[in-house]
Amino acid sequence: MVGGNLVSWKSKKQDVVARSSAEAEYRAMALATCELIWLKQLLQELKFCATSQAELICDNQAALYIASNPVFHERTKHIEIDCHFIREKILSGCIFTSHVKSNDQFADILTKSLRGSRIEYICNKLGAYDLYAPA
Repeated sequence: MVGGNLVSWKSKKQDVVARSSAEAEYRAMALATCELIWLKQLLQELKFCATSQAELICDNQAALYIASNPVFHERTKHIEIDCHFIREKILSGCIFTSHVKSNDQFADILTKSLRGSRIEYICNKLGAYDLYAPA
C-alpha cells in the first residue's frame, strides 16, 4: 500500500509443493519481497516520494519467526535460499515484517468466499464502494 491505497496484490499457485503452511507462506514472502524492492525502486526513480522501509505483512507467525531468527533448524533447510534473501533485506533495513490478524487480512476478499458483513468491512477498509448502490 502506498499512501493508504492498495498498489499491488497477487494470488498465484506456487510452483513447488510445500511441506507446511509456514513454508508456503515463507516462499510467498520471498516473492513479495522481490516485488516490494522493485516497487520501491520504481517509486524512487519516478521521484514519487522518499520511501524508507517497506512493510511486508504476513498472517503466519511461524513464517515471521523464520524470517527473524538467524538460526537455521533442520526443518528449514529446504527453504534456506529464501531465508538468506529475506533476512538480508531485513538486516539491511530495506524491509520490515509485521503480523496481521486473520480478521484484518484484506486479501481474503480476493481468495475466499465471504459473507455480507465481512465483505462490507474489508471493502470499507480498502475504500471500495458499490457504484450501483442506490444513492
